[in-house]
Amino acid sequence: MRQIVKGQEPASLIAYRKTPGCNYDDYREKEELRDALVAEQGAICCYCMGRIESAWGSMKIEHWRSQTGHPTEQLKYQNLLGGCTGGEGLPQHLQHCDTRKGNADLHWNPANPMHHIETRVKYTLDGAISSPDPAFDTQLNEVLNLNLPQLKNNRKGAWDSALKWWKDEKNKLHAPPPRERIEQIMIRLSSTPLSPFCQVAIYLLREKIARMA
Repeated sequence: MRQIVKGQEPASLIAYRKTPGCNYDDYREKEELRDALVAEQGAICCYCMGRIESAWGSMKIEHWRSQTGHPTEQLKYQNLLGGCTGGEGLPQHLQHCDTRKGNADLHWNPANPMHHIETRVKYTLDGAISSPDPAFDTQLNEVLNLNLPQLKNNRKGAWDSALKWWKDEKNKLHAPPPRERIEQIMIRLSSTPLSPFCQVAIYLLREKIARMA
């Protein structure tokens, strides 16, 4: 997962919240909302970091706190995220992200800066994602199903690509690449639109920098 910096919410959403009896289902400007969510997330899913597009049917508008359990938050922009379709229509064991999550609640919100989401997850060379927080680790697997083989393979691809860059630079320089060079690559990986699963590569490079200290 990657920290999401919330931007300016759509004007239509601000205006609609002033409507008596307003609710998410009757909010008609969802195209504008999808555009805003995709833009601020760099076109990657809030949970798995796969590619999303704002076109209808190409993503889902995720309620971090579910509409069912938290109706007063259904139109709060801080609660709204952009998610992938997550295997919608497939058997449950093949679903992930919002599709698998349903009405469950998560401990940590990638769009809440106080939750420091990037410190809550770890990646390994086989593409697995985990958390040092046991409760959240269970949610990563059982609620979001983020260790599906397909997702692990995608994250492994990002890990392998970053590791190859590291090794190539090390062979070229006959020494580990300097911190400044690594940080340049991390800045490039953080540029929008983001590459799918880019946070895995950033995580690995951060680990490399930490070992240089």
